[in-house]
Amino acid sequence: MSEARTPPAPWPRPASALREVLAEGYDVASLRADLLAGAVVGVVALPLSMALAIASGVPPQHGLYTAIVAGALTALLGGSRFQVSGPTAAFVVVLSPISHRYGVGGLLLATTLAGTILFAMGVLRLGRLIEFVPHPVTTGFTAGIAVVIATLQIKDLLGLTTGAMPEHFLLRVQALARALPSTHGPDLAVGALTLGTLLFSPRVSRRVPAPLAALVVGTAGAALAARVLPGFDVATIESRFHYSLGGRIGDGIPPLPPLPALPWSLPGPDGRPLGLSLGLLRELLPSAFTIAMLGAIESLLSAVVADGMTGRKHDPDAELMAQGTGNMVAPFFGGFASTGAIARTATSIRSGARSPLAAFVHALVVLLAVLLLAPLLGRLPMASLAALLLLVAWNMSEVSHFSRIVRGAPRADVAVLLTCFGLTVFFDMVVAVSVGVVMAALLFMKRMAEVSGVRLVSEHPLGVEPPLPRDVVVYEVAGPLFFGAAQKAMAALEQVSPGVRVVLLDLRSVPALDATGLVGLESAFERLHRHGVLVVLGGVQSQPLRAMARAGWRDRRGRLAIYGSFERAVAEVRRAFE
Repeated sequence: MSEARTPPAPWPRPASALREVLAEGYDVASLRADLLAGAVVGVVALPLSMALAIASGVPPQHGLYTAIVAGALTALLGGSRFQVSGPTAAFVVVLSPISHRYGVGGLLLATTLAGTILFAMGVLRLGRLIEFVPHPVTTGFTAGIAVVIATLQIKDLLGLTTGAMPEHFLLRVQALARALPSTHGPDLAVGALTLGTLLFSPRVSRRVPAPLAALVVGTAGAALAARVLPGFDVATIESRFHYSLGGRIGDGIPPLPPLPALPWSLPGPDGRPLGLSLGLLRELLPSAFTIAMLGAIESLLSAVVADGMTGRKHDPDAELMAQGTGNMVAPFFGGFASTGAIARTATSIRSGARSPLAAFVHALVVLLAVLLLAPLLGRLPMASLAALLLLVAWNMSEVSHFSRIVRGAPRADVAVLLTCFGLTVFFDMVVAVSVGVVMAALLFMKRMAEVSGVRLVSEHPLGVEPPLPRDVVVYEVAGPLFFGAAQKAMAALEQVSPGVRVVLLDLRSVPALDATGLVGLESAFERLHRHGVLVVLGGVQSQPLRAMARAGWRDRRGRLAIYGSFERAVAEVRRAFE
C-alpha cells in the first residue's frame, strides 16, 4: 500500500488582488470609476470612523487615522479586489473595555499584537479555517454586539448626564435608567432629526450617501436652532474632545495627518505614557487574540460578500496577511483595530469600483478631509453620531434573520445562537466565541456519531454476484470515523458469529479517518484476530488510506488485507476460497 501524496500548497501572494488587476490591464475608464467609488466610500467612512472611535473609548481622530493608514495598506496588499477596511462596529464591544482599562496606548498596543497574529495566520495559510466557524456562533455574537453598541449610544442620543459609565452591561443599563430624568431636549431633537434623515433619505435619492445627508441635516439643524432658540445647545465633537498642538490646546480634531509615534508612549489609563513591559504584553494577549479572530472572521466574511456581488474570487491568506500588516502598522500612526467593512465594501461595489485602488482612494479622501475640514468636523453633534451608530447597530442585528433561526433551526443550533448572544451581551466576546465554538463542535460530533455506523450486509451485499462463501461476512461502514463517532460505529463488530473466517469491511462510504478511528479499528481487528478471523478492508478512500499508511498499517498475511478498490477486495476474498 503506497501513501498518496499531494503537492505542497504555494506560498501566499501579498497584493494578489492588485497584481491580478494590473496583469489584466488597467485603463483610464477603470481609474475614473475607482476615483468616484473611492470618493463616495470616503464620505461614508468619515463620520463612521469618528463615531466608532468614540464608541471604542478614544478620541475621534484615531478612527480617522485607522481608516487612512490601515485602509490604504490593506487595499494595496490584500487578496480581495473590492475590500474596504477600517474601524467597524463589530470591534466596539472588544475595544471599549481595553481602552477603559489600558487607555489609548493599551488599545494601540493590543492592536499591534493582533496584527502580528493575523499576519501569522495568513503566512500559515489558515484563511480557509475561518469558514468552519458555525453560522449560529457568528449570528449570535453579531446580534449581541449590536445590542451593546445600541446601548452605548443612548447616552449621547438623549444627552444624558451619567458620569463615568460602568463597564458591565446590566450596570450600564441601570445607570442609563437612573439618568433618564436628565434627558437633554436639544440633543434628543438633533438625534431624532438625524435618525429620521438616515431612514428616509434613501427613499428620496440614493445618489447622496445617507450618512452624509443625515449629518449635514443634523449639523445644520443644530446650528440654525442655536441661532433662533435661546438656550438651544448640543454637545459636539469640539465641545467634548480636545488636543494639544505645539503647547496649545485645541478643540475637536487636530488638522494634521497621521504622525508616527510609539503606541506605548501614548497615554495609559492614568493619562501618563503607558510604557512597555512583558507583563503588560501578557495581559493584553488574550484581548489581542480576540481582536485577531474577530478581524479574520469579519474580513473574510466581507470578502465573501464582495465575491457574491461581483462573481470574483478572493485570496483569503493574502487578505489575512494584508489585514495583519494594516493592524501592525496603523498603531504606530495613531490607528487602532481595523478589518474589512461589509457596508463600505458593498457601497464601493455599488458605486462602480473596479480594483483595490478604490479602497486606496477612500483612504486619501479621509486624509484630505482631516487636513482641510477638521474645524467643520469638530462641529458634528454627538447626538448625530449616536444616531448613525444606532442605525448601524440595527442593520448589524439582522433581527428578521435572527428570529427566523430561532423559529426554524434545530433546537441545538438555537441553543448555540442564544448562548453566544447572551454571553456577548452580559459577559464579553472572548467568552462568547470560545463557548460558542466548543458547543458547536460538540454538536457536530454528536451529529456525526448519529450518521456514522457499521451494519451487517446480509445476502448479496451491495449487488455482489454470485454470493460470497458462507463463512465470509460483509459489514458496510458509513460516515467519517473520527473521535466523535468511532466508538459507536465499532460497537457492531464486537460480536461475530462462530464459524466466520473472513470479515470484509466496505469502507467506500468512509471519507475521513482520524487517530481515534484508527484505534477503534485496531481494537476491533485484535478481537477478530484472536478468533482466527481475517479482516479485509475494501474501497478505502484516499484520506483514510494516507492515515493508515502514516500509522504503519500494512497487509499482514492471514490477519489483515487493505485494498483501495472494493471490487478487488471481493475478488481476492473469492480467490482465497478457491
